[in-house]
Amino acid sequence: MTKQERAARTRHTLIRSAAEVFDQDGFAPSSLTSISRRAGVSNGALHFHFVNKGALAEEVEVEAMAILRGIAGPWRSAAEADSSLQTLVDTSHTLVARLQEDTILRAGFGLSADITWKSRWDLRQYWVDWVGEGLSVAARQGALAEGVRPEDARTVIAAATVGLGALGRADPRWWDRRVCTRLWRLVLPRLAADHLAGRLRAEGGDAPPEREVPGTPAPDPV
Repeated sequence: MTKQERAARTRHTLIRSAAEVFDQDGFAPSSLTSISRRAGVSNGALHFHFVNKGALAEEVEVEAMAILRGIAGPWRSAAEADSSLQTLVDTSHTLVARLQEDTILRAGFGLSADITWKSRWDLRQYWVDWVGEGLSVAARQGALAEGVRPEDARTVIAAATVGLGALGRADPRWWDRRVCTRLWRLVLPRLAADHLAGRLRAEGGDAPPEREVPGTPAPDPV
């Protein structure tokens, strides 16, 4: 392994370790010592790559935003009439699942909400804007039910999905796919135009067909 390769690996390890510490403790209580210890490097090695804790937080946010943009990419207005709403459902499932699995993404959302850190990359606002844009696409396609305004639907959907992400930090049962499915089963009948009835899958278009198993209801976090 070359010196450059070792430096890149150390830098990546420090970013991931910082994300784990920020996710666990928040920005203000976190220390560079705890981050370097978790990464298995000296404080001197940490300072070689990052001048301070803020620089580490910024890098965590940059990587988290890249992950989020990979999940919630550009909308295509020319899509078929039912695909915009199904994309919204599918992507919300993916986001909630990735929040459970990916510490860097979770830490990025946490930093966006941390009052002790002045975030340059507001992941929550990116998601709100992405949901709003998708609903505007759906409205142009005639996919929204009569009387449903995209801005009203954005408020409900963005708040609910970000809420699942936040609640899951304290109780991972909120991240269960079936909980997100419950949300969409409640919302879709009011949100989608009548001609889309039966064409949208609340459990996500990529999910295997659900089977009812006696005695195993969807987990109830509350």
